Amino acid sequence: MAQAAGRRAASDYLRQLLLKPGSYRQAWEKHVIRARHGSINQLAVAEVLARHVARSGGAQASAVLPRQLKDTVSRALSGRLLSRQMLALFIEAFEFTDDEADRLWRLWNGSATISVMSGSRAVPIQAEQDLRQVLGPRRHQTLTLHDHLTVGADGRMARSRTLQVIEATVAGTDRIPFLYDTNLLTLEIGQGCAGLSGDLKQIGADLFAVDILLARTLGLGETITMEYSSTFRYPGDPDDPHERQYRRAVMSRLENFDMRIEFHPDRRPAQLWWATWDGVDGDVLTQESASLDSQHSAQRFMRSLQRTCVGFHWTW
Repeated sequence: MAQAAGRRAASDYLRQLLLKPGSYRQAWEKHVIRARHGSINQLAVAEVLARHVARSGGAQASAVLPRQLKDTVSRALSGRLLSRQMLALFIEAFEFTDDEADRLWRLWNGSATISVMSGSRAVPIQAEQDLRQVLGPRRHQTLTLHDHLTVGADGRMARSRTLQVIEATVAGTDRIPFLYDTNLLTLEIGQGCAGLSGDLKQIGADLFAVDILLARTLGLGETITMEYSSTFRYPGDPDDPHERQYRRAVMSRLENFDMRIEFHPDRRPAQLWWATWDGVDGDVLTQESASLDSQHSAQRFMRSLQRTCVGFHWTW
């Protein structure tokens, strides 16, 4: 069971590597006649693999055609069947880095120390379209993200502190959008941030955006570490499930995500779960029990997330 789950996780991570903007995606996209946004062309991937086999093998290997590999590629990327031989071929043909290859093999072998999650959506489709229309093309990608949430003695979510490392995907990037709802009370910026744009953008009935200005303008591929903190205006209703949960929605793709929740020693939860939801407004899809450590906190690290919503929820 663990081995099958590991191979599905390896397939998920493999798909994410092939969809990530960069050399891996370019390698198969150049063989695509008609591209479809957000999907992998399996015949184009098979073309990359077949060419690698031809280069590295003998006369018999050069006779392998992309269409002969298409079904095998389909099974590998869907998680139905990713063999050791096929995974090795992907790693060699696309020249994944040593760290990525090591991560793939550990996932394939059923490692419980790496988590890869991919969902169908993080926000409703209309909200995602509204976001793109208001915010425009994305100008950065997040390399690492750390959320630290504290819950006070009164049972209210008191403060969240976020550390985020971003990389500019467009030259001249000097700001990133910050999304928030009406429960946000204050936003305090720290290292890597120069201020707020002051231009409030309303995206939905209860969803707004403001730009966080970076401490310096980034060139293409340059990175910066940002720190910012939020406080909330929740009224303090222990029976309201929205006041007993903290979700992080990932619309595109995020690697190296860490979330920690810390409770006041005088107000510890009766039960605590780590969960995934069907979007920011949806129901719980999966959950697992979490326990507090000696600092009254729980933590989860996710190697990779894509189009999903994760976090903690609890009861008193």
